[in-house]
Amino acid sequence: MAKSIKKPFPESVWTWILITLLWGTVFFASSSWTLTKAAVMTGQGTFSPDRSVSIAVYALFVPVLLLIALVAMAVKKRLDPGSVKQLSRQKAVKEGSREQLFVSFAGSIATSFLFSVLTACAYAVSSPLTGALISMTPTMVITGALLNIAAGLAASLFVGTIFIIARAAGITVQR
Repeated sequence: MAKSIKKPFPESVWTWILITLLWGTVFFASSSWTLTKAAVMTGQGTFSPDRSVSIAVYALFVPVLLLIALVAMAVKKRLDPGSVKQLSRQKAVKEGSREQLFVSFAGSIATSFLFSVLTACAYAVSSPLTGALISMTPTMVITGALLNIAAGLAASLFVGTIFIIARAAGITVQR
């Protein structure tokens, strides 16, 4: 009897949007915090937005997140039509030949770094609208982005731990 080929779970536009909003929100918060710490650590720039400014910047940031979700979905469909690469990656993870604890280690590093830079840009661009007194130097932004990598790795570790617990409990989880 031939094995049937497992088809990927269909990814809707809403799935991409919701996941991007979830992680975009997490990284916006962690980036805001790490940028504040970086300003103090480097002694460069002024970055200490209050809660109302952060909320206003986030409200302006949401359309950017929506655009990121749609572009990422289109790029993924173009680079991996039929989700062949995704299925082989999932199979490798299940067989234990790919990451077990961290979920996409390199992806977590890149995403957390880039979202910090994007968050810094969001604050800089929206400061005339919010009235926030923010000044940032490249050194401060890069330091904040490097600090935010820890948040990305922690999130990856957290999700990986959930997958391990789910697998131990016999729950099938799609990555």
